[in-house]
Amino acid sequence: MTEADGKGSPARLRVVLVDDHALCRTGLSDLLRHRGQVEVVASLGDADRVGAILREQQPDLVVLDLRMPEVDGLTLLRRLRAEGVQTPAMILTMSDSEADLAAALRVGVRGYLLKDMEPEDVIASIERCARGELVVAPSMTLKLAQMLEGGPSRSSERRDQLASLTERERQILEHLARGESNKTIARALDISHDTVKLHVRHILAKLNLSSRVEAAVFAVEARIEADQHHR
Repeated sequence: MTEADGKGSPARLRVVLVDDHALCRTGLSDLLRHRGQVEVVASLGDADRVGAILREQQPDLVVLDLRMPEVDGLTLLRRLRAEGVQTPAMILTMSDSEADLAAALRVGVRGYLLKDMEPEDVIASIERCARGELVVAPSMTLKLAQMLEGGPSRSSERRDQLASLTERERQILEHLARGESNKTIARALDISHDTVKLHVRHILAKLNLSSRVEAAVFAVEARIEADQHHR
């Protein structure tokens, strides 16, 4: 994992890319290398050496294509986890399928991005993910919200859960829905980073959720229902 260097400046983020399309892999690698805080330590076209490279390099993040000829990204990730390789993973794909997103989240990916996103947005999202944030393409967050949206009983349960939050927790939930980091939220609300972390833990516990992505989806669903109610 990266640490700050001796001069106090942020250390470069270390990323491994796995994609069978050479043009996509090379293009993304070149873009990331031109960013000051990203170092592509390996760029691989197949799954054969991924486990060995991750164990050797210990990167901050591995970016996986979803569809590859010999083994898909999620199957590869399951194999890596079974072998004890716990490198955080992000999916970068052309698939905007709700089923693929749900399957990826179940495997435990830290991010799910689409290849048709703007290059700068992809790069920024990879950087955020490598620093520990959970990141989903904005269009996929909405799709996941629609996919998970339940009937009246689920809506009532969601309203009850939302009512259990304090005003500050609701504010932080809205920031989570925008994909903001704890540091960004702390600056926006003029509170400490540790205080934000504590509030996020309380929010997840009260809403019976396990991740920031789920919290963001919850907030989007609640906003959709509120909009529908006021029409």
